[in-house]
Amino acid sequence: MTRIAVIGGGRIGEALIAGLLESGRASKDLVAVEPMKARAELLAERFGIRVTAEIADAAIGADLIVIAVKPHDVDGVLTELQKAEIGEQEREAVLMSLAAGVPTARFEAKLPAGFPVVRVMPNTPMLVGQGMSAIAPGRYTRPEQLALVTEVLESVGKVVTVSESQMDAVTAVSGSGPAYFFLVVEAMIDASVGLGLTRDVATQLVVQTMLGSAALLEESGQSAVELRAAVTSPAGTTAAALRELERGAVRSAFHEALNAAKRRSAEQGAAAD
Repeated sequence: MTRIAVIGGGRIGEALIAGLLESGRASKDLVAVEPMKARAELLAERFGIRVTAEIADAAIGADLIVIAVKPHDVDGVLTELQKAEIGEQEREAVLMSLAAGVPTARFEAKLPAGFPVVRVMPNTPMLVGQGMSAIAPGRYTRPEQLALVTEVLESVGKVVTVSESQMDAVTAVSGSGPAYFFLVVEAMIDASVGLGLTRDVATQLVVQTMLGSAALLEESGQSAVELRAAVTSPAGTTAAALRELERGAVRSAFHEALNAAKRRSAEQGAAAD
């Protein structure tokens, strides 16, 4: 039995709770912290778990403490955790932070000495159980604790382990990545409407094409380069379209976009530290 405390009852916290229960975790082993009464009542009714407004109350006895709040709320959470009477059991717990840009050192500095922390960069597809999370262990995290965090996050998608120095790059790729994808979908739908299709039909065509293409890429064992080449007949329609995309410097645009996101992530991390 692993007792998990989820601090933050927003969309990400709710997604994690739903994934944990769906993967077989018992509701009695979960507790959530949500200060807004209406939201707390909704979570308790929807998932059958205990919901409290008190962070210290939730942390006592927990094996895993999940921080699922906005970065600017982290200091307030840490202040409340410092008020908790953390005993030997809690010292064996691990803290998992989903707060973007907040380094593990910031948590380690304000928690009891040697407290293990794992930093996570999730993304929004975890709301539908298809998330991509990158995890980076802090200085005191043991292998079994990292394995627990991995197991928990696998309930809402896939997980990779990276060094904390790579987190800004991860943020640029998968953290912000859904927005790039949605922008491409939006552009394709608008262009399809310009070709005379209704927006409903265009949306169905584009969304299913994206879903099917992603599945093919994952399951075929072929690279994106190979699959793109397989669709592209010499002097055909796809070749004509790709020529225009290359003329529009789409590769360069993505290169610059990801570098800009990485730089901004580093700036935010420095400000948070």
